[in-house]
Amino acid sequence: MDIEKKEEQPLRSTTVSISGDHNPKLKRRRCITICSIITGVILIIALILLILSLTVFKAKKPVMTLNSVELEDLDVKITPLPLQISLNLSVALDLTIKNPNKVSVTYQPSSAILRYKGRDIGDVPVPAGKIGADDSERLNLTLVIFIDRLVTDSEMYRDVLGGNLQISTYTRVKAKVRVVFFNVHVTSASTCDVNVDIASRSVSNQTCHYKNNLG
Repeated sequence: MDIEKKEEQPLRSTTVSISGDHNPKLKRRRCITICSIITGVILIIALILLILSLTVFKAKKPVMTLNSVELEDLDVKITPLPLQISLNLSVALDLTIKNPNKVSVTYQPSSAILRYKGRDIGDVPVPAGKIGADDSERLNLTLVIFIDRLVTDSEMYRDVLGGNLQISTYTRVKAKVRVVFFNVHVTSASTCDVNVDIASRSVSNQTCHYKNNLG
């Protein structure tokens, strides 16, 4: 009896391909890689902005300079009996505000004040404005005295009769500087003590002080 030999069939190996999109480990690894890249880019951009805000775009104080103080009008009339003094006084201020920042500065409306012995006797509004980067703005202001505030001041009578009237001017400007994503507030102020010579109707002497603050 012949025994039929059956050819042995080799076992076929079946390979199941697993797509990467359905592999949780690969998917998680890809998400981690993408998140790491995005986080790194954000940190680099934040670091660059921080360096720029502390160097190139660092907020600097605006510089206010009083170029000149002049008398535009001075009219004094003295009546001996009864003693009465009529005084009309106008002071012209020539101011320059310098913006040293690499970005523009916007300043708010304010006022310039004329003072006598610490009392406000006149003022003039300073309109709001904008100064470009590394630019300056020139302001010409005229302060007019309010005579009704001095009619009862005996010291003013003595100063006028003595031929020398001491007054002061005060100007304060508040500004805002946009640095990257933040607003920085800056303030610039000037105070000038002025001696007015009644006889020559001119400014005989002036001394100015400046103050600048951030915040």
